[in-house]
Amino acid sequence: MSIKEKLMDDLKTSMKAKDKLRKDVITMVRASVKQKEVDERVELTDDDVIEIISKQVKQKRDVIDEFKKGNRQDLVELTEKEIEILLEYLPEQLTEDELEEIVKTAIEEVKAETIKDMGKVMGNILPKIKGKADGSSVNKLVRQYLK
Repeated sequence: MSIKEKLMDDLKTSMKAKDKLRKDVITMVRASVKQKEVDERVELTDDDVIEIISKQVKQKRDVIDEFKKGNRQDLVELTEKEIEILLEYLPEQLTEDELEEIVKTAIEEVKAETIKDMGKVMGNILPKIKGKADGSSVNKLVRQYLK
């Protein structure tokens, strides 16, 4: 079953169960997918859908910081629940240890030594972790190893 089919099934289920939050999150994802399909006149693959969902997770994580600054704990909690729902449609997320191992391997592969080699390292890592980890957390790890 493709991710788009799973989204449709889950939308129906959430509507029957009157789960408004889940329904709203799935509707948002489906709208983004449909918009991209219409704009580019193509049928999106699962990888394309994963990319859209990953972007939405990143946007929501960024917005959480703003809500915290504004002392809006209610919105922080709501956004965290939305992120949990979105993560269900992404491949299993890499653990911190797995991510660290990938970063070390990439640094060795491209023979990176200084922070100037960051682009090479990130270029090596990002295709491997697509949808499985947040790019900013990878960036922080790489910066720890390259000084």
